[in-house]
Parts: sequence; structure tokens; C-alpha cells
Amino acid sequence: SKENKADMNILLTNDDGIYAPGLQALHQCLRSRHEVTVVAPDQERSAVGHGITLHHPLRASKVALNAHFQGYAVNGTPADCIKLGMVALLPTRPDLVLSGINPGANVGTNIHYSGTVAAAKEAALLGLPAIAVSVQGRAVVNFDDAAAFAESLAERVLQQGLPQGTFLNVNIPNVPFRDISGTVISRQGTGRFDDRFEKRRDPRNRSYYWPGADSQVFDDDPEVDGAALQGNRISITPIKCDMTDYDALERLRRWRWDSARVGLPE
Repeated sequence: SKENKADMNILLTNDDGIYAPGLQALHQCLRSRHEVTVVAPDQERSAVGHGITLHHPLRASKVALNAHFQGYAVNGTPADCIKLGMVALLPTRPDLVLSGINPGANVGTNIHYSGTVAAAKEAALLGLPAIAVSVQGRAVVNFDDAAAFAESLAERVLQQGLPQGTFLNVNIPNVPFRDISGTVISRQGTGRFDDRFEKRRDPRNRSYYWPGADSQVFDDDPEVDGAALQGNRISITPIKCDMTDYDALERLRRWRWDSARVGLPE
């Protein structure tokens, strides 16, 4: 852990692109007390999950938004940004990765699709402490308090440590911080959106579909990430990169593998 909590070396990324206000708010909050390197997509890459680029070259262009904000804009995914940053762009290994701040909650099954979460997961796969930060709702009016919370949590993570291969997924209500009811160490919900597709026809009478979804539904259990968020509480969920189902592992091992040539050609 770091002796001086006000001296972190942070790699900052997101899935909304390097020009997104949530990323800029994080950078503005962190830059005066910490060393911050920005490696982020050159445009929005929301809902790309943990995809990486294989079939065309990655380019990292230095960009500057103002006198204080500069970084690398990458023509790839959030996971690409972490990989490229760690291997090719950063002169030293960062202490921690922060991904966000994303407008829109990443809770429940959304975690599987989120580029914000994937960047933190990629960092954890590379052995780094990492935090993904999102704020509920698209019309976020105040990223600054969320950025201050993220900074405080990052300092605490470096002091206390995280298990290898585990990162934190943080979701913050879109209300003034004085109206937040507290913080919940939560678990991922299983509630998902009800997907729907609106069928339309183009001018050549060919069918096409606009995807959409109804609101996500969560259990009443206050320890579920989405339910905590709906109760105006900050949700902090530890996520493991190891996706093995250990209960199923033991059940499968009890099957009669020796006496039955399951799936094997005769």
C-alpha cells in the first residue's frame, strides 16, 4: 500500500470517449494531487463489453482539451486502452485504474455488456487494482461529487488492497450528495431489461429493427446493486474475473465420467 495517500499514479479511461464530461470531471478532481495518465477511446464505445481489436492496427493520438487535460485517444475499445496503455504507452506501471465516470448505471446483467466495467476488468486481469464508476441516469448534472467519491475510494483501495483478480463496480445515484442515504456493499443483481425490437421498413421495403428495452427490474433485497441504487444508496460490488461456477464444478465431477464415454466417438 502507499504511505502517502495523496500520491497515486492513476490510469484513467472510460467507454464514452476521451471528450466525455465524466472523464474530464475525474481528471479535474485527481490532477492536483495525483499523477494521472488518460488513455481512452477516441469516440464513444458504449456497450462493447470486453471486446478487443485484432484485425486492424491500433493508433494512439495525443490530444489536449485545455492547458491541464491531455491524454491518448485510441481508435479501439476500453479493454484495448488498458492493454495498450500498460504495454506500450505508460512509462511506469500505475498504482490503480479508474474507469468512468459513466452516465447510466451499470448494474445487474448490464455489467456483462458495459465497456466501462470491461476496462476495470481488463486491469484486474493484468493484476492492477481497478474501479469502474457510473452514475444513474443519462442526464447527470453533477459529476464532481461522484469524482470526489471515486478519489476517496481509490485511496482506500490502495490502503486496504483488493484480492487478486477482483475489481470494484461502483454505481452512484443521480441526486445531490446530501440526499444520498449511504453506501451498500452489494451483490450483482440478476434482473435484466425486457428486450424489444421495433420492426420497421426502409424505403426499399426491407425490414430492419430498432433495439430498445424497458426499465430494469430488481429484487427488493437492499443488498442487490440495482435495488441499493433505487434506494438512493451508493452501490459498491466486488466483481471477480474468475467466472468458474465452483458449485457446478463439484457437481459435474460427481458425474460418472469413467464409466460413460460422454460425447466421445466410439
